[in-house]
Amino acid sequence: MPSSALRVAVVGSGPAGFYAAGALLDAEPGFEVDMLERLPTPWGLVRLGVAPDHPKLKSVSRAFERIAEKPGFRFFGNVEVGRDLSHRELLSLYDAVIYAFGAQTDKRLGIPGEDLPGSWSATEFVAWYNGHPDYQELPFDLNVERAVVIGNGNVALDVARMLALTPEELAPTDTTDPAIDAIGASPVREIVIVGRRGPAQASWTTQELKEMGELAAADVSVDPRDLEGADESDTHVRRNMDVLREFAAREPSGKPLVVRFLFFHSPVAIHGEAKVESVELVRNELEERDGRLVAVPTDEHETLESGLVFRSVGYRGVGVPDVPFDEGRGTIANDGGRVTGAERTYCAGWIKRGPTGIIGTNKKDATDTVGRLLEDVEAGRVAHKPEATPEAVESFLAERGVGAVVYSGWTSIDELERAAGEKLGRPRVKLRSWDELLEAAERVAETA
Repeated sequence: MPSSALRVAVVGSGPAGFYAAGALLDAEPGFEVDMLERLPTPWGLVRLGVAPDHPKLKSVSRAFERIAEKPGFRFFGNVEVGRDLSHRELLSLYDAVIYAFGAQTDKRLGIPGEDLPGSWSATEFVAWYNGHPDYQELPFDLNVERAVVIGNGNVALDVARMLALTPEELAPTDTTDPAIDAIGASPVREIVIVGRRGPAQASWTTQELKEMGELAAADVSVDPRDLEGADESDTHVRRNMDVLREFAAREPSGKPLVVRFLFFHSPVAIHGEAKVESVELVRNELEERDGRLVAVPTDEHETLESGLVFRSVGYRGVGVPDVPFDEGRGTIANDGGRVTGAERTYCAGWIKRGPTGIIGTNKKDATDTVGRLLEDVEAGRVAHKPEATPEAVESFLAERGVGAVVYSGWTSIDELERAAGEKLGRPRVKLRSWDELLEAAERVAETA
């Protein structure tokens, strides 16, 4: 790699980060990319967000592995911007910076009782059963007969489906062992998926919806009256409605669990003394306002007894100190990927556009951002600084006492997990704590 290669830091190792790195490493005049990640492990939501029973979606990681093998790529896990180094320090170490770390928090419902024990964000539950090291000590109590999932997107379906899977269905996945045990022992008999608008406005994909009707131990229930009068001019909506009509026509088969879709309802309060005991819902009607259908509450209320509530109503990004942030949108302030009012700084993925799209959406998004960076290189707004060297980064992290996990450390983690999984006929058994992950990464450093 020539010494004149432009050096770029990509902050975040999910799909947007890897696609940005790949586009840079394939571009002229020549780039070197250091990927900085807060966790010891890469791949972002592909590792820690995709449902364990969707292994095909996780297979995109093979494309990321190929990018990591390209000359000029380095990975630094266990490095957090804002903790280990600042944005300004990043700019002093690199010729340009691309932030691609996703949307890290959930949107809130803003209703009474939202913080009672037993009320969880979907993000917390997903991170727990996927082995995210920050979420392994959360006290999930699944000893309930009814669970309520609030939201009508793919993540809401993931949460409902995972709760409904049998131990036999979970066994060949990389779901963590504590989650498999807890889900298998749960006496839950009904899972209610609550949507504030109608089935035509739901944001799930048809394939995810179909899977709800293929569960080994769960019947699916849809009120046919909720399907009347929907606008089906959109092909995607029409496919979803066809699936829902098929669900509505089914007779109960006597399976031990029922997944019930409840449309046109919003939670107004979560009730309970020391923990969640029930959810109060209001019936909505749809009204058109400014060209979109809005859920308007009526006077009709309903209370569902439940000791477990999952909130899945969207994600929101978190800012980085000294990087302009759009509080209204929950994204880094940017124009097409160029960060507003910040030199040599760019963004890609959810932190750029908000939490929309699928994994593949990030490829074009990241490529577009890299295109802006290349335009700025062509215009002379971004140029290589002689002091921006690989050695300068290593020296900086060493002086700060940062125990960075390099890519060979991650492959050591990966190999250990896969080996443990192979013995059990599973893709991997994940290391779940920071100590376990860092110890596995250090093992390769000691033998190198």
